[in-house]
Amino acid sequence: MTLDGTRSYVLRAPGSRGCVVVDPGPELEPHLAALAGSGPVDLVLVTHRHADHTGGLARFRELTGAPSRGALPEFCAGGDGAGVSDDGAGSAGGAGVGPLADGEVLDVAGLRIEVLATPGHTADSVCFVVSASGTAAEGEPTGEATGATSDTVVLTGDTVLGRGTTVLAEPDGSLRDYLASLDRLSSTAERLGETGVMGLPGHGPVIPDLGAAVHAYREHRLERLDQVRSALATLRAELPGGETPLPDPLLDAVTAAVYTDVERSVLGAARSSVRAQLEFLRER
Repeated sequence: MTLDGTRSYVLRAPGSRGCVVVDPGPELEPHLAALAGSGPVDLVLVTHRHADHTGGLARFRELTGAPSRGALPEFCAGGDGAGVSDDGAGSAGGAGVGPLADGEVLDVAGLRIEVLATPGHTADSVCFVVSASGTAAEGEPTGEATGATSDTVVLTGDTVLGRGTTVLAEPDGSLRDYLASLDRLSSTAERLGETGVMGLPGHGPVIPDLGAAVHAYREHRLERLDQVRSALATLRAELPGGETPLPDPLLDAVTAAVYTDVERSVLGAARSSVRAQLEFLRER
């Protein structure tokens, strides 16, 4: 389910002593030690709640003394400052405190990091638009990723993967939110004003053209949605109304009809996506 593993990213501007680490990953001591060795670590960010991205967070804070932030309060903690660089400590206010807010801009380790709320995979999923500090166009509003340079990248977490498609994870994955997040990422790529904005995903290889990848993702989701509609018609099944839970036999039957070519090991993930698709259809 993690392709070739979870990607942890070490970010710093040229000439900056300190760095930002995104998604420290699971609690694997050699991996965490290697990340800590890239320090001083001024800030740790997480893209969403899943353990393959956050399982090692507490231990990594112990190793580095760095503060951490995510969209959920449980991933936010102040550091002891032991491993924070002089330039990082001097701009501690630029790293912010508490849960990440949509449109917030962080100024840390010589970087401008813009927070984009991109729910869908999980309710707390965020992406980060990263560029060197001072590259935003003067007077432009935050939250729109304007005025970026060719060095701008977008860290996508599990919202857009380097290979394959993402799961709309239970219990809070939402197709409605996910389609809106894809639209937002598409708009962000356009606002950057570049051809082939690079995406750095939580799993899989680098995405050379984020805008193109997002377009393909959206088309795939709409195709799957048509397949779910077709399966419901073939099964002559009706969706329960209101807050009634979706019946397990219905979920199983639609999953079997739509995902005919997936391995048994990933059927659970496929079923989660089918649930999100059925919830989307009965909301309409």
